[in-house]
Amino acid sequence: MLKTNVEKLIKLSVMGEIASPIIRNVYNVSATGKAQVLPGVGGITYNLRVGDSACGWEADHVEPGVSVENKENDARAGAAANTAFNVLSCVGNQAVVASGDAKGAVGVVTGKHGGIEHVLVDFPSSVLEKLMLGDKILVKAYGAGLKLLDYPDIKLFNMDPSLLEAWTPVPSGDKLAVNVTHIVPAAIMGSGLGANQVNSGDYDIQFFDQGIIEQYGLSSLKLGDLVAIIDADHSFGRIYRQGAISVGVVVHTNCFAAGHGPGVTTLLTSTDGKIIPQITSKANIASLIKLRADI
Repeated sequence: MLKTNVEKLIKLSVMGEIASPIIRNVYNVSATGKAQVLPGVGGITYNLRVGDSACGWEADHVEPGVSVENKENDARAGAAANTAFNVLSCVGNQAVVASGDAKGAVGVVTGKHGGIEHVLVDFPSSVLEKLMLGDKILVKAYGAGLKLLDYPDIKLFNMDPSLLEAWTPVPSGDKLAVNVTHIVPAAIMGSGLGANQVNSGDYDIQFFDQGIIEQYGLSSLKLGDLVAIIDADHSFGRIYRQGAISVGVVVHTNCFAAGHGPGVTTLLTSTDGKIIPQITSKANIASLIKLRADI
């Protein structure tokens, strides 16, 4: 059992509402110069949940399940309320529908999407059918400040303690072995690189070099997959650093615009490479925290 500071963590209510899909530009231009009109961020996605493929859809940046944001209209709070909603919500947190026909239904936070600043929540398909845009979602935010007491060189972000327990990293000397589905080279990480913090948002795996995609088997990526990014340090933002390693969860689908692709929200990082990734197809949060009976 890994020693953590879990007894020192605060569990806090944060609230958002189901956000409408938005289209800023009718046509998006792909990295090959093709103009396309496709579904994107926001809304209730009825036929896409964690555990499904992250690739191959006629879509761009689509978020699985339910997209939630805090639309606090107090001018003194404004974006600060949504920032708190995003920063404090952690993958694995319980989310409860607080209004509408599905009031009382329980879901789970599965990721965060930067730029649009959404928190993503999974609900069973039967609940999705009852939800409406604007329904309130209360998240029991828990996990900010989580630490591994015996592994100070490994930093944790965006993770409910229950997810860490289900993931069961295995000690190996001064390192931890963690299960992941894929290895990703830092060279193909795009949008989100250079952000000065990883407590919200994500950054994207670019899918424009077919040789790299085949070499690392990335066409089989699924939403909810835990992936290890080599030569990537997320200790104080997202930077390239040889020997560092970061691990995160795939949160949205593939994209067509230059610099974009399936997004990854950070969960673990080590500047000195103290994380040992172990490949297994079962390293998906839909399986680990039992979000779906068919996964």
